[in-house]
Amino acid sequence: MDIMEMTRELGKALQQDDRYIAYMLAKQANDEDKELQEDIAHFEDLRINLGTAMSTEEPDSDEIKALDSELKAVYQKVMKNPKMIVFSSAQQALEKLVSNMQQIISMCANGEDPDTCQIPESGCTGSCATCGGCH
Repeated sequence: MDIMEMTRELGKALQQDDRYIAYMLAKQANDEDKELQEDIAHFEDLRINLGTAMSTEEPDSDEIKALDSELKAVYQKVMKNPKMIVFSSAQQALEKLVSNMQQIISMCANGEDPDTCQIPESGCTGSCATCGGCH
């Protein structure tokens, strides 16, 4: 089996991992939540409007203050949505898994023995050249 075929197999294995499945389910729930999607779109519109206003207005203008205040309020609403909370947690878990996978691949690329790396579920704590200290 060549390296690209093994990489494809690794990708398929990743898609079977509980963290990936949880992420995809949370993403689907977010995508199907019409109110949440409207809030996210509103946040993006406000962000763009604030950027535009900041390029033409004084930083302490009433328009910028109002846009900034509304932007913060919409952001808080989005981030307090229970589906967004679940999604953010699932995304962080998946990103940690992928990061750990990257650390092991980096070890191999640096000529280190990946079997000696002791990356626990919580991430590498260590002394290998890749991450600084597990063996």
